[in-house]
Amino acid sequence: MLKEFARPSRPDPEQISGEIKQARDQLGIYQMKIKEAGLPVMVIFEGWGAAGKGSAIGRVIRSVDPRFFTVRTLTPPTAEEMRYPFLHRYMKEIPEKGKFAFFDAFWMEEVITQKMTGEIDDATYRRRVRSINNTERSLTDNGYLVMKFFFHISKKEQKKRLRELEEDKNTSWRVTQTDLHENRHYDEYLDEYDRFLEDTNRHAAPWYIIDAKDKKWAELQVLRFLNQGIDTALKNHSLAVPIRQNVFALNKTPLLSEIPLDGKVLTEEAYKTELDALQKDLRDLHNEIYRKKIPVIIAYEGWDAAGKGGNIKRITAALDPRGYEVLPIASPEPHEKARHFLWRFWTRLPKDGHIAIFDRTWYGRVMVERLEGFCSENDWQRAYNEINEFEKELADWGAVVIKFWVQIDNATQLQRFTDRQNTPEKQWKITDEDWRNREKWDQYEQAVDEMLQKTNTTFAPWYILESNDKKYARIKALRIVLESLKKACEER
Repeated sequence: MLKEFARPSRPDPEQISGEIKQARDQLGIYQMKIKEAGLPVMVIFEGWGAAGKGSAIGRVIRSVDPRFFTVRTLTPPTAEEMRYPFLHRYMKEIPEKGKFAFFDAFWMEEVITQKMTGEIDDATYRRRVRSINNTERSLTDNGYLVMKFFFHISKKEQKKRLRELEEDKNTSWRVTQTDLHENRHYDEYLDEYDRFLEDTNRHAAPWYIIDAKDKKWAELQVLRFLNQGIDTALKNHSLAVPIRQNVFALNKTPLLSEIPLDGKVLTEEAYKTELDALQKDLRDLHNEIYRKKIPVIIAYEGWDAAGKGGNIKRITAALDPRGYEVLPIASPEPHEKARHFLWRFWTRLPKDGHIAIFDRTWYGRVMVERLEGFCSENDWQRAYNEINEFEKELADWGAVVIKFWVQIDNATQLQRFTDRQNTPEKQWKITDEDWRNREKWDQYEQAVDEMLQKTNTTFAPWYILESNDKKYARIKALRIVLESLKKACEER
């Protein structure tokens, strides 16, 4: 794209000034429309060092109410940030509905820098490109506008600007060794930038190349494209998005009605003996998980009163409390509801070597949100693929992803509900909502069957815990966790 870039015809200075004023006024109008429509806008500035990205952001935001935008400068990842998935620090920064987020460098800069310094190989580069394309598509499918600008200048112009910055003691700090290296190896960087732009130039989030030799002209180009993009996004904001075909290998999964629950019982003596042995093994294995920096994500879903809490408690009893966190997931808070539905889970991921246990998960999208009308049909139909992509990111990062569905039958749930309601110390566990959900048992069972069929991937499989007998389910869960973690440790 850069090598074939034809610089657009530049108006005369007086015309540029007049158009900038009009474009700024138009952006101010669009900002109010964005707020009213609940359209989140990500504006990403990438480009050559000293190409003027920062000053362009400063000029563009003059037209926007400061209450409705943030500006972020993404520096190279810290040692702490490197302990999370590649996308983690970027997904944390996505804006709420009705707001702008302006980024001075985003994932492109990190990928190209690491590629040029040899920190990542070509296979990792391709995985990251795939991750970026999937994420940008998922963001736009979920109502985001993603505008990406690359500020382009020649080698000669870059060298001149870097020299001017270095000669001024007030700006010399802005010139980094990376900038100087980039200029010395301009043609090599040009090849890598060009490849990345081609690889990530998709219909959902295309690249706009900015002729950045003149600052005012660069600003006008950005404003033109930005206003045009917002106008189109506002017109298309309510349109449904095509449902994408699953591309991931799936394990065969039985229907819930086909899962036998009879005979899945343990005596108290057998339970205690095996519980002690399994917890001892898990306690020892947790140290190895930490040493080898393997992240672990255990996700629990299941019927109300199925025994998720007790199951989790038997696992955590064997873990070092400094190395795990249990995350009870309730209805999303307003600031969570105002973002991509996976945002609140991206922000809760463990760092490598640690364990995160989710008591309810991102699968709420295709169960409670689907059945209670908290999202559109198009939203939950798309979510199967978006969830599979999310879990593939975790698996590619090196995480062990274990997903449990805790299964009981209808009669057992009724018995446990009644027991809770009639036992004073247990009454806090039962709510009117639990009884309402019970009335939709058949609808939930249908939704769960579809969820299991469409998301039981080879890299993030589902395990059914038959929990009419809670002791049996606890032992089965511990066995599965141990087996999965032992396998991961053997492979590292």
